[in-house]
Amino acid sequence: MNRRDALTTVALAGAAIAATGSAKADTAPGSTLERIKKSGVLRIAVIAGQDPYFHKDLTTNQWSGACIDMANDIAGKLGAKVETLESTWGNQILDLQAEKIDLAFAVNPTPERSLVIDFSTPILVHSFTVITKKGFAKPQTWAELNKPEVKIAVDIGSTHETIARRYCPKATILGFKERNEAILAVATGRADCNISLAVLSVATLKKNPTLGELAVPRPLLTLPTNMGIRAESDRRYKDFLSAWADYNRSLGQTREWMLKGFEAVGLGADDIPGEVQF
Repeated sequence: MNRRDALTTVALAGAAIAATGSAKADTAPGSTLERIKKSGVLRIAVIAGQDPYFHKDLTTNQWSGACIDMANDIAGKLGAKVETLESTWGNQILDLQAEKIDLAFAVNPTPERSLVIDFSTPILVHSFTVITKKGFAKPQTWAELNKPEVKIAVDIGSTHETIARRYCPKATILGFKERNEAILAVATGRADCNISLAVLSVATLKKNPTLGELAVPRPLLTLPTNMGIRAESDRRYKDFLSAWADYNRSLGQTREWMLKGFEAVGLGADDIPGEVQF
């Protein structure tokens, strides 16, 4: 073989290897979508006490709620079943990165999070509210909470904490591992209020009517709620979830799942304030 033929052979071999690599990339056997299809399991994070998203029956340990219904619908379209991993709002991002789960529900797409995970299009758009303890004056604006003597309880790593630090930097912000602990701080008087998404606040007050009151400070702050997934080159899983989110939101199916989730805490459509949109 002369030098020219040898170079041609090497070039052809390189092209064949590149083509094989490209084919492998296209099928993406290591992608989340392929793993779900191969295993027949869709792994999601679940968070206790977060109605209407998640509800855990302490007697049976069975999970229900709007996000469980959503997950079952997604899994059905992928020929899979749902498997749950109990987590927190902050930790489910870490669970995604550690490949413990395939999907995190109700994730707000902050710029910081977009550096480490990816997102579908929004499932819902939420407003932020405040649960005040008994006897604490309901704030009409966020500025009324932005005082050193005001103690605000939030769950660490959540968007609730982000809102508190962005709009009430002068307040005394108390961070807790879980939202239930932040709510307990308000109930026991350790904190003056808790910042939460409206859907969570409404459900919390329904379950704990003596806890306090709901306030919707101005300006009205809203943020989309999306599904979080691992960042990967294969876009099929992300595109599928985005199409699924757009489709069900436009048909009103997402609203039906949310209303069903509220029923678990005894709330009907007429009980939900106008600021709580989904």
